[in-house]
Amino acid sequence: MTLRVLGIDPGLTRCGVGVIEVDTTRRPTLVAVETIRSPLDAPLEERLMIIARGIEALVDEYRPDAMAIERVFAQNNLRTVMGTAQVSGLALRAAAERGIPVALHTPSEVKAAVTGYGSADKKQVGTMVARLLGLAEIPKPADAADALALAICHAWRRGSPTAPPAGTSGATPANAATVMPGTTLTPAQRAWRDAEKSVRAPRLR
Repeated sequence: MTLRVLGIDPGLTRCGVGVIEVDTTRRPTLVAVETIRSPLDAPLEERLMIIARGIEALVDEYRPDAMAIERVFAQNNLRTVMGTAQVSGLALRAAAERGIPVALHTPSEVKAAVTGYGSADKKQVGTMVARLLGLAEIPKPADAADALALAICHAWRRGSPTAPPAGTSGATPANAATVMPGTTLTPAQRAWRDAEKSVRAPRLR
């Protein structure tokens, strides 16, 4: 049985959405990748509506077992971080309405999971995403590749989608993913949890 994860790289102008499936050997397979766009000259409320409808349509179409969203962090450009936060809220709402577990991952966490290097640049992340998924070229724009990287990162985290990372004894470190409370595991997630007990994560070469 496979685990399907939908990753979201939130953005008001471009919102990357990537969907992958990972089997019990942790091998990722591309399901879909999209970039939802909103016009720069449209009123904010209309832009948010476009992004929200786009996210909801993709979630309903691909019906993921889990959703991974990039954690919003402070930036020098307040306008950019505000738009990112607003879109993250839309994604969280879409997941909550459908009972989908959500995890928030920092950019450095995603980079480390996919490339082995927490300070990797976008080209390095995109290159590794293409290699892991067996793609002939890097998904474009970068938002699309980042969304797939988020999904891969979440799928490769140790433990079940609602369990803390291995070695934390139930504690939640500052850079760990957070999961929405009150959710239950789907059949795919339960199978993934059981498989985790006997399968080790693959080494990146």
